[in-house]
Amino acid sequence: MAEKKMNKGLTVFACILALLIGLAAGFFVYTVVTKPKGGDVYVSGDISFHFMAFENANSGDSIYIKAGDTDILIDAGSTRSSAETTAAYMNEYVTDGTLEYVIATHADEDHIAGFAGSGTSLSMFDRFACEVIIDFPRTDKTTNVYKDYVEQREEAVEAGAKHYTALECYNNENGAQRIYEVSDGIEMEILYNYYYEHSSPDENNYSVCLLFRQGDKHFLFTGDLEKEGEEHLVEYNELPKVELFKAGHHGSYSSSNDCLLNVIRPKIVCVCCCAGNVEYLPNADSYEDLLHSFPAQESIERIAKWTDRVYVTTLGKIYFDEEAGKYKNNGYEQMNGNIVVTSNRSGVTVECSDNDTLLKDTEWFKKNRNMPAAWE
Repeated sequence: MAEKKMNKGLTVFACILALLIGLAAGFFVYTVVTKPKGGDVYVSGDISFHFMAFENANSGDSIYIKAGDTDILIDAGSTRSSAETTAAYMNEYVTDGTLEYVIATHADEDHIAGFAGSGTSLSMFDRFACEVIIDFPRTDKTTNVYKDYVEQREEAVEAGAKHYTALECYNNENGAQRIYEVSDGIEMEILYNYYYEHSSPDENNYSVCLLFRQGDKHFLFTGDLEKEGEEHLVEYNELPKVELFKAGHHGSYSSSNDCLLNVIRPKIVCVCCCAGNVEYLPNADSYEDLLHSFPAQESIERIAKWTDRVYVTTLGKIYFDEEAGKYKNNGYEQMNGNIVVTSNRSGVTVECSDNDTLLKDTEWFKKNRNMPAAWE
């Protein structure tokens, strides 16, 4: 009888001990799973990238990013009046009227015109309160658009915004940070660009470069960085494979080179341009010339090695002027329209305001580009 009571007591003790161990293990698992920094996407907030289409026939960048409750704007092209369209779009998302972060990648008009504003179109700095402004450490520009940008930026600083250059951010100087946690588990890193500290004959190489991290997912923005800049970007940074890459320089033949693409291996590529227009090809008079219009055949060939998920905001219309003997622009229409790339628990999805057709499947591509072997 005593032996049975002892066994029974041991059994009860074992059950209680097992219960305590189980509760402790459960608490440990809960803590690890729900409260890590970094880790996979399931412990992070949602993030969406909005590549905004302009109501004009000009190429330019203006990308709105929503990370949890944080509002971010990268660039404000393509013209001064473009702010009318982009601000109206952003007002649906920026419910408190404040942009926590504003990034101006470089001083070309098609990236800062909306920040400069005009007598008939308010600057984006006037339309939204700004908390942190990050821009290019170097420029060779002396244009009125650049001067107006600086004036508007300084007014925003007087109103309370903090202004840092990308180099200050990279060096963690003067209150700036290399890495900002923009939302729970989501980070924005200012990458090192060799041309933050060195001169370049091409203004595009001064571009601020950014990497967003959402757990194990990454999203890369390089402004208009050219081949030399891309080579240095790979040299000085440990770049991961990325879910999303904003095509360099609007899909120019001189950007999105193998030196970068072979490292980041993008799954989705978004091109901010007015496809096929001759804005930057004033003397185009042949089919071969048109192959260099945005997005260029060369950049498409290189991107095609990694993905066919390529989207373009706007489509240009052109005609051949017999008297002038060259192609000229003749308006625009939407290609994909506003492109929204969202990353959340369900994965990474793309939704476009006009249609979700891949670049390779559009009628424009079939008529105006040669199909890369990787897409055949």
